[in-house]
Amino acid sequence: MRSIWKGAISFGLVTIPVKLYSATEQGDVAFHQVHREDGGRIKFKRVCTKDGEEVPYSDIAKGYELPSGEMVVLTDEDFANLPLSTSRRIDVLLFAPMEQVDPIYFNKTYYLEPEAQGTKPYVLLRDALESSGKVAVVKIALRQRESLATLRVRDGVFVLETMLWPDEIREPEFKFLDEDVDLRPQELQMASSLIDSMEGDFDPTEYKDAYREAVQEIIDAKVEGKEIVAPEPEEAAPAASDLLSALRASVEAAKKGRSGGEGGKSSGKAKTSGKSTAKSTAKSGTKSGSKTSGAKSKAKSGSGSGTRKSA
Repeated sequence: MRSIWKGAISFGLVTIPVKLYSATEQGDVAFHQVHREDGGRIKFKRVCTKDGEEVPYSDIAKGYELPSGEMVVLTDEDFANLPLSTSRRIDVLLFAPMEQVDPIYFNKTYYLEPEAQGTKPYVLLRDALESSGKVAVVKIALRQRESLATLRVRDGVFVLETMLWPDEIREPEFKFLDEDVDLRPQELQMASSLIDSMEGDFDPTEYKDAYREAVQEIIDAKVEGKEIVAPEPEEAAPAASDLLSALRASVEAAKKGRSGGEGGKSSGKAKTSGKSTAKSTAKSGTKSGSKTSGAKSKAKSGSGSGTRKSA
């Protein structure tokens, strides 16, 4: 890995020099835009709308458009002169319980590695933070943007997760939240039974990106000159007559799936078993497994929870 930033953790009177690395990467299949007729790469030019001339990257600045349509031009020098105390520093603001930080605020994840002279204070803060059960709330400036972030420990390394500001979180203004939804006790009990029947330990290695694998197999088959045959469409599950029936059928399906598999892991494996193989489908069609659809019911609540995506 290559570090993308160097600075220091500022913790009271202690300064810990560190290097910052991206902790995640996208695994998508990379494509280029090409001309459909001959496969030639498509290129874009930076052209000024006023004189029609191509502009070199060195002559491009940032512009902020006013409501009047006028443009305020900001240069690299303008940003360099901003009085940011966090330009090369990670300021520890406080330590808080992890459950107080809603995952909806998380934006991007990074690793922090200590410089040679900062190893001892790094390990000291790491062990103290890990034993406390808390996370450090910090402030940092990256790529001309100042952000709040959290520091936590994972596999012996500090993980820094930048956060969005409160005004960047949208409010869920949905009409159904103001409606009185009538839920019967039997429906709530059956929904709880469905949750219990699908309970298990999360292991991300049990799941696969079936779409990415299918795209890669199509590419490989084309490289090898094989015919591409689409998999047969999946059979849709019959629609239940009402919500309670759908929940009851979902519970039964989950129980059957568990009894036919290896304990709690069968549920996770069932989700990844619908893999289609483009190479093999060139010779014979593949049948994909049927999906079990479950209905979801949500009662009106005064609070919501966010889910986290890791980058």
